[in-house]
Amino acid sequence: MKSTHYFLIASVFLIQSIFSLQAQNTEGREFWLTFGFNPGQNQNQPVDLYIRIANGGNATSGKIEFTELGTFIPFNILPNQIFTYKINYQSTQFYAVYNTTMGKTNKSVRITSDQNVSVYIMNQCYAATDATNIFPITTLATEYRQISYTPSIGLDAYVVVATENNTTVEHNGTFLATLNKGEVYYRTQNSDMTGVRISSSKPVAFFTVPQGNNIPGPPFSHCCGDILFQQLAPVNTWGKTFFVPVSHFTIDRVRIVASENGTTITQIGGALVSSQGSQMSLNNLQAGQFVELEILLNSANTGCQYQGFNISDPAQSWLPALEQKVPASLIAPFKPDGSTLITIHHALIVTQTATKNDTKFSVGGGPLMSLIGGSWKDHLVSGMSFYNLPLTNSNDSYYFTNNNGLVILCYGAGNAESYYYLAGSAMRDLDAAFYANDIHFQELKENPFCAGLVEFRAEINGLHPTHSERLTWWIDGVEYLPAKNLEQWSKTFSVGEYEIKMIVRYENDETATKIGTLKIIPCNYSAEFFANDIPHSLLQNNTICNKTGKVDFRAVVEGIHPGAGSLKWYVDGVKEDAADDQLTWSKTFATGVYEIKMWVRYDNGETAEIISTLKVEIFWIKMQNVRH
Repeated sequence: MKSTHYFLIASVFLIQSIFSLQAQNTEGREFWLTFGFNPGQNQNQPVDLYIRIANGGNATSGKIEFTELGTFIPFNILPNQIFTYKINYQSTQFYAVYNTTMGKTNKSVRITSDQNVSVYIMNQCYAATDATNIFPITTLATEYRQISYTPSIGLDAYVVVATENNTTVEHNGTFLATLNKGEVYYRTQNSDMTGVRISSSKPVAFFTVPQGNNIPGPPFSHCCGDILFQQLAPVNTWGKTFFVPVSHFTIDRVRIVASENGTTITQIGGALVSSQGSQMSLNNLQAGQFVELEILLNSANTGCQYQGFNISDPAQSWLPALEQKVPASLIAPFKPDGSTLITIHHALIVTQTATKNDTKFSVGGGPLMSLIGGSWKDHLVSGMSFYNLPLTNSNDSYYFTNNNGLVILCYGAGNAESYYYLAGSAMRDLDAAFYANDIHFQELKENPFCAGLVEFRAEINGLHPTHSERLTWWIDGVEYLPAKNLEQWSKTFSVGEYEIKMIVRYENDETATKIGTLKIIPCNYSAEFFANDIPHSLLQNNTICNKTGKVDFRAVVEGIHPGAGSLKWYVDGVKEDAADDQLTWSKTFATGVYEIKMWVRYDNGETAEIISTLKVEIFWIKMQNVRH
């Protein structure tokens, strides 16, 4: 059977009383968002809406624009800090972003910044809360699937935000609306819309905003319902391999939706369970059909006995495929004020078991250090692990890094209240992608190669099996005939920049075009640095140990540009101004783990970043006085 990519949602079982083209990831410089109706408002409870922006190592400025009002709020964020903006209940701004009636409005927000940031939003009410990350505009697309749950309070709902004028939107092929930039369409229904296809003529932001759901729902009888709130990723970013971390509440529910006909799913762990509208077979799923799994962290009861009726309620998070791991991620935990029951905040960090201990994190721009305060859970068969880290510094940004890749989810809970959201991952185009020397086509420009042989590989779901033009490759607008209809090929390139284009014909005769920029640089350009004569490539395997913490750095660079500003040094993302253009310099460190980055500009205009991990330990010699 054909195995195609699919979408996966992890729903925390938090039961009441009882997470130019830049690299494709969840960070960016332009975002669109909106909010859905919260039924807690019907109990005369205030609904507060929050926007949180996590900043990296550079000072950042930007603005939050309210489309309906034509006004904006400026912001400035110091390095490694968080900006929080609260939209108060029943304020003018509140009604300019809060959707309650099906149809077309201007209830949207646009966020722009001059540096890459991560953006998160929360729809918060007493005993009715959820949160979501916001995807940057560079990752948005034109095809989505609704993922929600059977409503028990209010209606199932989703909302579409247009990013360009004259955008048409369809629901399962039926026309809904034509939207201009910043306009939204809010759709409600009194039944579960999971699997419905939402398509548009231009890229849009898509949010699932069900008004109240019991999870897992029938046949179990739970005493609570809650909103679900998550920006969903476009179908072109869905993948084939997933690893599900589990909250410390021991049981989560996973909903898996097929994007194509003939999808077969293989699972290791978890139990297939029945849910309203779900399939009870993992074989031959059709597009839009879904199955549901129950995942246990440890032995636990089912139904209403999940947590002994003592904590939390439903929340929903998008879980990306393992193909969407990233080497580093910047996140922000939530700290809602006002009327809230949320008391704990956690991050789930997913990575490979073999290199899990390479995972480091930094709080508020502090030094990188090993994970502390939580524990690893290993899945031996898959070779994957996850770490549950309590987030105790809710006013600071958290930065995670592991060169072998990671995915991060965040959740929070309290009595009768919870949230869950994707915090950090890649957002690469996976429906039809090509790789050059194993680098994804959307990331080629940021990863130049030395002159020489480049190997290409295509990964395509549903490639036409027989058409004479099913797969063509183009270099600078000219078809490269030796690679026609080949999914793997190679070619030698000289120094320069090349546009590589792949045109795919699918089984249904539709076509897609994928374009990447291949940069080739001379091999006699190189850069490395040493710390106390240890090469940067070996630093993470060594500890510099002395009485003072002093470290001497030395750069060796071939082909450096002669102009000022061609050599810069950073410690944990903060530039060492005194070391600018210095091949040798020194710094005194406290005991800890640090990220050292050397930035170089070569005389051909290319730039490079050399990054390594520095471990410092200060030892003391204790002298004992002896009287003779």
